Amino acid sequence: MKLISFNLNNEETFGAVKGDEVVNLKPLFKGEANTLKEVLEKDLLAKAGQLAANATATLKFADLELLPVIPEPGKIFCIGLNYDEHVKETNKEKTESPVIFLRVAESQVAHNDSIVLPPESVKLDYEGEIAIVIGKGGRRISEEDSWDHIAGYACYNDGSIRDWQTATSQWIPGKNFWKTGGFGPWMVTADEIEPNQKLTLITRLNGEEMQRATTDMLIHSIPRQIAYISSFLPLNPGDVIVTGTPGGVGAKRNPPVFMKEGDIVEIEVDAVGILRNTIAAEA
Repeated sequence: MKLISFNLNNEETFGAVKGDEVVNLKPLFKGEANTLKEVLEKDLLAKAGQLAANATATLKFADLELLPVIPEPGKIFCIGLNYDEHVKETNKEKTESPVIFLRVAESQVAHNDSIVLPPESVKLDYEGEIAIVIGKGGRRISEEDSWDHIAGYACYNDGSIRDWQTATSQWIPGKNFWKTGGFGPWMVTADEIEPNQKLTLITRLNGEEMQRATTDMLIHSIPRQIAYISSFLPLNPGDVIVTGTPGGVGAKRNPPVFMKEGDIVEIEVDAVGILRNTIAAEA
């Protein structure tokens, strides 16, 4: 099942994608859940599937004003330096524990929305990644049990303002400029992707392939990430973990390649879909 968040008549709602059409699920829940995050918090994902299966799609996907898959995650954990090639190109070393930084909700945009190039910099870089959305919360989750805590998977572009990221030892400013992180187009529910299934991640800039990797290349696996993060903070339904980017980022190319106004960047995950964003200068 593919689930999305979107605006309809100036109101946030959520739905299930069926081909080119969408079932608006919010009215079918009759107040029991008003957002996709609430569906996860109330353990209603199975009910969403039943309602979607029995309903007729009435909306055109192409006509919708999409939102990030989870518009207001409680926490967005991003894993840095999690592929060997990216570790090498940044002249870093592997770490025994995952490198973690945080993004905030305001730094995200939806599929087909514009990633914003701010006037403070011209060094806007792409980072294709796979995001997991937590469906079942927990503290000190074991690696063995981790798959049961995943609601689904989405594409993510951890857009980075490189000079602000590297200005100090703390990455947060460069990773949280307004509307620089793409999240979408939808969440594919975990029942459609097997635990440990090898997923292929590809980043394209203006049609040219810039990054390619598979999840068996992750230094810290998805179960390891869930176990590690939940050891210091509880994971809650709707939280997001962005699992790391492979080698090939623009800043480490020769010459460097940064995204500019009018560029089109795509993040593809073979079992999920394609996240597409255009770059626009901030007005």
